[in-house]
Amino acid sequence: MSRMLDEAREAPQAVARQLREDGERWRAFGARLRQQPPTSLLTIARGSSDHAAHYAAYLVMARLGRLVASMPMSLITLYQSEIRCEGLASFAFSQSGQSPDLVSPTQYFRQCGALTCAFVNVPDSPLGRAAQWLFPLHAGQETSVAATKSFIAQLVAGARLVTAWQDDAALAAGLQRLPQAMERACAADWSPALEVLREADRLFVIGRGLGLPVAMEAALKFKETCGIQAEAFSGAEVQHGPMRLIEEGYPLLVFAPRGPAQAGLVELAQAMRERGARVLLAAPSGIPDANLPLVDSELPELDPVCAIQSFYPMVEALARARGNDPDRPPHLHKVTKTS
Repeated sequence: MSRMLDEAREAPQAVARQLREDGERWRAFGARLRQQPPTSLLTIARGSSDHAAHYAAYLVMARLGRLVASMPMSLITLYQSEIRCEGLASFAFSQSGQSPDLVSPTQYFRQCGALTCAFVNVPDSPLGRAAQWLFPLHAGQETSVAATKSFIAQLVAGARLVTAWQDDAALAAGLQRLPQAMERACAADWSPALEVLREADRLFVIGRGLGLPVAMEAALKFKETCGIQAEAFSGAEVQHGPMRLIEEGYPLLVFAPRGPAQAGLVELAQAMRERGARVLLAAPSGIPDANLPLVDSELPELDPVCAIQSFYPMVEALARARGNDPDRPPHLHKVTKTS
Protein backbone atom coordinates (compact mmCIF):
# COMPACT_ATOMS: atom_id res chain seq x y z
CA MET A 1 0.00 0.00 0.00
CA SER A 2 1.29 3.46 -0.89
CA ARG A 3 0.34 7.03 -0.11
CA MET A 4 -0.36 7.46 -3.81
CA LEU A 5 -3.08 4.81 -3.65
CA ASP A 6 -4.50 6.22 -0.42
CA GLU A 7 -4.66 9.70 -1.92
CA ALA A 8 -6.22 8.47 -5.16
CA ARG A 9 -8.92 6.74 -3.12
CA GLU A 10 -9.51 9.97 -1.17
CA ALA A 11 -10.42 11.85 -4.37
CA PRO A 12 -14.22 11.33 -4.15
CA GLN A 13 -14.24 12.81 -0.64
CA ALA A 14 -11.99 15.66 -1.78
CA VAL A 15 -14.37 16.46 -4.64
CA ALA A 16 -17.39 16.33 -2.34
CA ARG A 17 -15.59 18.70 0.03
CA GLN A 18 -14.77 21.13 -2.78
CA LEU A 19 -18.38 21.11 -4.00
CA ARG A 20 -19.60 22.07 -0.53
CA GLU A 21 -17.34 25.12 -0.36
CA ASP A 22 -17.20 28.60 -1.90
CA GLY A 23 -20.65 28.47 -3.50
CA GLU A 24 -21.32 32.18 -3.12
CA ARG A 25 -17.93 33.09 -4.51
CA TRP A 26 -18.45 30.84 -7.53
CA ARG A 27 -21.84 32.42 -8.19
CA ALA A 28 -20.33 35.89 -7.95
CA PHE A 29 -17.55 34.90 -10.34
CA GLY A 30 -20.04 33.49 -12.82
CA ALA A 31 -22.07 36.69 -12.67
CA ARG A 32 -18.90 38.72 -13.28
CA LEU A 33 -18.04 36.66 -16.36
CA ARG A 34 -21.55 37.02 -17.78
CA GLN A 35 -21.78 40.74 -17.12
CA GLN A 36 -18.31 41.58 -18.46
CA PRO A 37 -17.26 38.69 -20.71
CA PRO A 38 -13.52 38.62 -21.38
CA THR A 39 -12.42 39.00 -24.98
CA SER A 40 -9.41 36.70 -24.59
CA LEU A 41 -8.74 33.80 -22.25
CA LEU A 42 -5.48 32.24 -21.12
CA THR A 43 -4.59 29.26 -18.93
CA ILE A 44 -1.37 29.19 -16.92
CA ALA A 45 -0.20 25.79 -15.66
CA ARG A 46 2.59 23.20 -15.78
CA GLY A 47 2.76 19.39 -15.56
CA SER A 48 -0.37 17.62 -14.32
CA SER A 49 -1.99 20.99 -13.68
CA ASP A 50 -1.58 21.85 -17.35
CA HIS A 51 -3.52 18.74 -18.28
CA ALA A 52 -6.34 19.89 -15.99
CA ALA A 53 -6.15 23.33 -17.61
CA HIS A 54 -6.54 21.67 -21.03
CA TYR A 55 -9.74 20.01 -19.81
CA ALA A 56 -11.13 23.32 -18.55
CA ALA A 57 -10.15 25.08 -21.78
CA TYR A 58 -11.83 22.42 -23.90
CA LEU A 59 -15.01 22.70 -21.85
CA VAL A 60 -15.03 26.49 -22.23
CA MET A 61 -14.45 26.27 -25.99
CA ALA A 62 -17.00 23.49 -26.51
CA ARG A 63 -19.78 24.95 -24.37
CA LEU A 64 -19.19 28.70 -24.59
CA GLY A 65 -17.58 29.00 -28.03
CA ARG A 66 -14.71 31.12 -26.68
CA LEU A 67 -11.14 30.39 -27.73
CA VAL A 68 -8.70 29.65 -24.90
CA ALA A 69 -4.91 29.76 -25.25
CA SER A 70 -2.27 28.10 -23.07
CA MET A 71 0.41 30.44 -21.72
CA PRO A 72 3.79 29.55 -23.27
CA MET A 73 6.52 29.05 -20.71
CA SER A 74 8.89 31.89 -19.85
CA LEU A 75 7.23 34.69 -21.83
CA ILE A 76 6.94 36.86 -18.73
CA THR A 77 9.67 35.45 -16.48
CA LEU A 78 12.53 35.19 -19.00
CA TYR A 79 11.54 37.10 -22.14
CA GLN A 80 9.70 39.84 -20.21
CA SER A 81 7.12 40.12 -22.97
CA GLU A 82 4.62 42.95 -22.56
CA ILE A 83 1.41 41.06 -23.18
CA ARG A 84 -1.64 43.21 -23.97
CA CYS A 85 -4.13 42.77 -21.14
CA GLU A 86 -7.26 44.60 -22.32
CA GLY A 87 -10.19 42.23 -21.90
CA LEU A 88 -7.93 39.36 -20.80
CA ALA A 89 -8.90 36.71 -18.26
CA SER A 90 -6.18 34.38 -16.97
CA PHE A 91 -6.84 31.10 -15.18
CA ALA A 92 -3.93 29.59 -13.24
CA PHE A 93 -4.00 25.94 -12.12
CA SER A 94 -1.58 24.67 -9.48
CA GLN A 95 -1.23 22.26 -6.59
CA SER A 96 1.35 24.13 -4.50
CA GLY A 97 1.06 27.66 -5.90
CA GLN A 98 4.83 28.04 -5.62
CA SER A 99 6.24 28.12 -9.14
CA PRO A 100 7.50 31.51 -10.34
CA ASP A 101 6.35 30.84 -13.91
CA LEU A 102 2.76 30.81 -12.64
CA VAL A 103 3.06 33.50 -9.99
CA SER A 104 4.88 36.14 -12.06
CA PRO A 105 2.47 36.11 -15.05
CA THR A 106 -0.51 36.24 -12.69
CA GLN A 107 0.99 39.24 -10.88
CA TYR A 108 1.78 40.94 -14.19
CA PHE A 109 -1.69 40.38 -15.64
CA ARG A 110 -3.40 41.64 -12.49
CA GLN A 111 -1.22 44.77 -12.37
CA CYS A 112 -2.09 45.44 -16.01
CA GLY A 113 -5.83 45.21 -15.41
CA ALA A 114 -6.63 41.65 -16.50
CA LEU A 115 -9.09 39.44 -14.67
CA THR A 116 -6.97 36.88 -12.80
CA CYS A 117 -8.13 33.65 -11.20
CA ALA A 118 -6.25 30.83 -9.45
CA PHE A 119 -7.34 27.27 -8.71
CA VAL A 120 -4.79 26.10 -6.13
CA ASN A 121 -4.61 23.52 -3.36
CA VAL A 122 -2.61 25.78 -1.02
CA PRO A 123 -4.63 28.99 -0.69
CA ASP A 124 -1.98 30.81 1.35
CA SER A 125 0.64 30.50 -1.38
CA PRO A 126 2.29 33.06 -3.66
CA LEU A 127 -0.12 32.17 -6.46
CA GLY A 128 -3.13 32.29 -4.17
CA ARG A 129 -2.13 35.76 -3.04
CA ALA A 130 -1.34 36.96 -6.56
CA ALA A 131 -4.75 36.30 -8.13
CA GLN A 132 -7.79 38.52 -7.81
CA TRP A 133 -10.13 35.52 -7.64
CA LEU A 134 -8.97 32.53 -5.57
CA PHE A 135 -10.71 29.15 -5.56
CA PRO A 136 -9.07 26.59 -3.25
CA LEU A 137 -9.17 22.99 -4.45
CA HIS A 138 -9.88 21.63 -0.94
CA ALA A 139 -8.09 18.38 -1.82
CA GLY A 140 -6.28 18.21 1.52
CA GLN A 141 -2.62 17.49 2.03
CA GLU A 142 -1.02 15.40 -0.71
CA THR A 143 2.36 13.89 0.14
CA SER A 144 2.99 11.45 -2.71
CA VAL A 145 5.11 13.00 -5.46
CA ALA A 146 2.61 11.78 -8.06
CA ALA A 147 -0.45 14.03 -7.93
CA THR A 148 -3.80 12.23 -7.89
CA LYS A 149 -6.59 13.76 -5.82
CA SER A 150 -5.31 17.31 -6.42
CA PHE A 151 -5.37 16.70 -10.19
CA ILE A 152 -8.93 15.41 -10.03
CA ALA A 153 -9.88 18.41 -7.87
CA GLN A 154 -8.51 20.67 -10.61
CA LEU A 155 -10.65 18.91 -13.23
CA VAL A 156 -13.68 19.57 -11.07
CA ALA A 157 -12.66 23.22 -10.60
CA GLY A 158 -12.56 23.57 -14.39
CA ALA A 159 -16.05 22.11 -14.64
CA ARG A 160 -17.24 24.47 -11.89
CA LEU A 161 -15.82 27.38 -13.86
CA VAL A 162 -18.00 26.49 -16.85
CA THR A 163 -20.99 25.76 -14.60
CA ALA A 164 -20.73 29.17 -12.95
CA TRP A 165 -20.17 31.02 -16.22
CA GLN A 166 -23.13 29.38 -17.94
CA ASP A 167 -25.25 29.22 -14.79
CA ASP A 168 -26.02 25.69 -15.93
CA ALA A 169 -28.31 23.75 -13.58
CA ALA A 170 -27.80 20.39 -15.34
CA LEU A 171 -24.01 20.57 -15.10
CA ALA A 172 -24.26 21.71 -11.49
CA ALA A 173 -26.49 18.72 -10.65
CA GLY A 174 -24.11 16.37 -12.45
CA LEU A 175 -21.21 17.69 -10.40
CA GLN A 176 -23.10 17.14 -7.15
CA ARG A 177 -23.56 13.47 -8.03
CA LEU A 178 -20.02 13.02 -9.35
CA PRO A 179 -18.45 11.75 -6.07
CA GLN A 180 -20.74 8.71 -6.08
CA ALA A 181 -19.72 7.86 -9.65
CA MET A 182 -16.07 8.33 -8.67
CA GLU A 183 -16.46 5.82 -5.83
CA ARG A 184 -17.66 3.24 -8.36
CA ALA A 185 -14.85 4.18 -10.74
CA CYS A 186 -12.25 3.69 -8.01
CA ALA A 187 -13.41 0.08 -7.61
CA ALA A 188 -13.35 -0.72 -11.35
CA ASP A 189 -11.19 -3.71 -12.30
CA TRP A 190 -8.32 -2.56 -14.49
CA SER A 191 -6.09 -5.53 -13.67
CA PRO A 192 -5.91 -6.69 -17.34
CA ALA A 193 -3.57 -3.74 -17.92
CA LEU A 194 -0.97 -5.17 -15.53
CA GLU A 195 -0.26 -8.21 -17.70
CA VAL A 196 0.06 -6.12 -20.85
CA LEU A 197 2.25 -3.40 -19.34
CA ARG A 198 4.36 -5.18 -16.70
CA GLU A 199 7.32 -5.55 -19.07
CA ALA A 200 6.59 -2.61 -21.38
CA ASP A 201 9.27 0.01 -22.00
CA ARG A 202 7.22 2.23 -24.33
CA LEU A 203 3.54 3.00 -24.79
CA PHE A 204 1.08 5.24 -26.61
CA VAL A 205 -1.87 6.66 -24.68
CA ILE A 206 -4.69 7.80 -26.95
CA GLY A 207 -7.63 10.10 -26.32
CA ARG A 208 -9.57 12.81 -28.09
CA GLY A 209 -11.64 15.83 -27.18
CA LEU A 210 -12.34 15.98 -23.45
CA GLY A 211 -10.58 12.62 -23.09
CA LEU A 212 -7.24 13.89 -24.41
CA PRO A 213 -6.25 15.70 -21.18
CA VAL A 214 -6.79 12.41 -19.32
CA ALA A 215 -4.56 10.61 -21.84
CA MET A 216 -1.90 13.27 -21.30
CA GLU A 217 -2.11 12.83 -17.54
CA ALA A 218 -1.95 9.03 -17.84
CA ALA A 219 1.16 9.23 -20.03
CA LEU A 220 2.85 11.45 -17.45
CA LYS A 221 2.00 9.04 -14.64
CA PHE A 222 3.43 6.11 -16.61
CA LYS A 223 6.69 8.07 -16.88
CA GLU A 224 6.73 9.23 -13.25
CA THR A 225 5.76 6.08 -11.42
CA CYS A 226 6.72 3.24 -13.79
CA GLY A 227 9.62 4.57 -15.85
CA ILE A 228 7.78 3.77 -19.09
CA GLN A 229 8.40 6.04 -22.09
CA ALA A 230 4.74 6.89 -22.64
CA GLU A 231 3.48 9.41 -25.19
CA ALA A 232 -0.02 10.86 -25.44
CA PHE A 233 -1.66 11.53 -28.79
CA SER A 234 -5.11 12.42 -30.02
CA GLY A 235 -6.88 9.71 -31.98
CA ALA A 236 -6.42 11.85 -35.10
CA GLU A 237 -2.80 12.87 -34.57
CA VAL A 238 -1.56 9.33 -33.96
CA GLN A 239 -2.62 8.37 -37.47
CA HIS A 240 0.10 10.58 -38.97
CA GLY A 241 3.81 10.13 -38.20
CA PRO A 242 3.46 8.23 -34.90
CA MET A 243 1.63 5.41 -36.69
CA ARG A 244 5.01 4.32 -38.09
CA LEU A 245 6.03 3.03 -34.65
CA ILE A 246 3.00 0.79 -34.08
CA GLU A 247 3.95 -2.77 -34.93
CA GLU A 248 3.38 -6.29 -33.64
CA GLY A 249 3.11 -6.27 -29.84
CA TYR A 250 3.22 -2.47 -29.43
CA PRO A 251 1.12 -1.51 -26.37
CA LEU A 252 -1.61 1.15 -26.58
CA LEU A 253 -4.02 2.46 -23.97
CA VAL A 254 -7.06 4.05 -25.62
CA PHE A 255 -9.46 6.16 -23.54
CA ALA A 256 -12.90 6.08 -25.20
CA PRO A 257 -15.47 7.61 -22.87
CA ARG A 258 -18.90 8.69 -24.09
CA GLY A 259 -19.12 11.60 -26.49
CA PRO A 260 -18.62 12.50 -30.15
CA ALA A 261 -15.07 11.12 -30.25
CA GLN A 262 -15.92 7.67 -28.93
CA ALA A 263 -16.84 5.92 -32.21
CA GLY A 264 -13.61 6.96 -33.91
CA LEU A 265 -11.49 5.86 -30.95
CA VAL A 266 -13.17 2.44 -30.81
CA GLU A 267 -12.60 2.06 -34.55
CA LEU A 268 -8.94 3.03 -34.11
CA ALA A 269 -8.52 0.47 -31.33
CA GLN A 270 -9.89 -2.27 -33.59
CA ALA A 271 -7.62 -1.25 -36.46
CA MET A 272 -4.59 -1.35 -34.17
CA ARG A 273 -5.54 -4.81 -32.91
CA GLU A 274 -5.66 -6.00 -36.51
CA ARG A 275 -2.11 -4.69 -36.95
CA GLY A 276 -0.99 -6.80 -33.99
CA ALA A 277 -0.81 -4.07 -31.34
CA ARG A 278 -1.64 -4.96 -27.74
CA VAL A 279 -4.61 -2.67 -27.18
CA LEU A 280 -6.10 -1.74 -23.84
CA LEU A 281 -9.47 -0.15 -24.58
CA ALA A 282 -10.98 1.83 -21.71
CA ALA A 283 -14.67 2.23 -22.55
CA PRO A 284 -18.12 1.88 -20.96
CA SER A 285 -19.95 -1.43 -20.83
CA GLY A 286 -21.50 -2.39 -24.13
CA ILE A 287 -18.53 -1.31 -26.24
CA PRO A 288 -17.14 -4.34 -28.12
CA ASP A 289 -13.65 -5.50 -27.04
CA ALA A 290 -13.42 -3.02 -24.15
CA ASN A 291 -11.14 -4.66 -21.59
CA LEU A 292 -10.89 -1.77 -19.10
CA PRO A 293 -14.31 -0.65 -17.79
CA LEU A 294 -15.22 3.04 -17.66
CA VAL A 295 -17.89 4.22 -15.25
CA ASP A 296 -20.43 6.71 -16.58
CA SER A 297 -21.08 9.88 -14.63
CA GLU A 298 -24.24 11.99 -14.80
CA LEU A 299 -23.06 13.78 -17.97
CA PRO A 300 -20.56 12.72 -20.67
CA GLU A 301 -18.54 15.90 -20.07
CA LEU A 302 -17.70 14.61 -16.58
CA ASP A 303 -16.78 11.05 -17.64
CA PRO A 304 -13.04 11.90 -17.95
CA VAL A 305 -12.97 12.48 -14.18
CA CYS A 306 -14.17 8.91 -13.61
CA ALA A 307 -11.72 7.61 -16.21
CA ILE A 308 -8.66 8.99 -14.44
CA GLN A 309 -10.09 7.86 -11.10
CA SER A 310 -10.05 4.26 -12.42
CA PHE A 311 -6.58 4.71 -13.94
CA TYR A 312 -4.72 5.83 -10.82
CA PRO A 313 -5.06 2.61 -8.77
CA MET A 314 -3.98 0.59 -11.79
CA VAL A 315 -0.83 2.61 -12.47
CA GLU A 316 0.06 2.52 -8.77
CA ALA A 317 -0.20 -1.28 -8.80
CA LEU A 318 1.81 -1.41 -12.03
CA ALA A 319 4.58 0.68 -10.48
CA ARG A 320 4.87 -1.71 -7.55
CA ALA A 321 4.73 -4.76 -9.86
CA ARG A 322 7.72 -3.31 -11.72
CA GLY A 323 9.66 -2.86 -8.47
CA ASN A 324 9.19 0.91 -8.16
CA ASP A 325 8.08 3.08 -5.24
CA PRO A 326 5.15 5.12 -6.60
CA ASP A 327 5.44 7.63 -3.75
CA ARG A 328 9.08 8.50 -4.39
CA PRO A 329 10.02 8.35 -8.07
CA PRO A 330 13.75 8.93 -8.61
CA HIS A 331 14.89 12.45 -9.51
CA LEU A 332 11.47 14.02 -8.84
CA HIS A 333 10.15 16.34 -6.13
CA LYS A 334 6.62 17.26 -5.05
CA VAL A 335 7.10 20.97 -5.71
CA THR A 336 8.95 22.12 -8.84
CA LYS A 337 9.87 25.80 -9.06
CA THR A 338 10.65 26.88 -12.61
CA SER A 339 10.83 30.19 -14.41
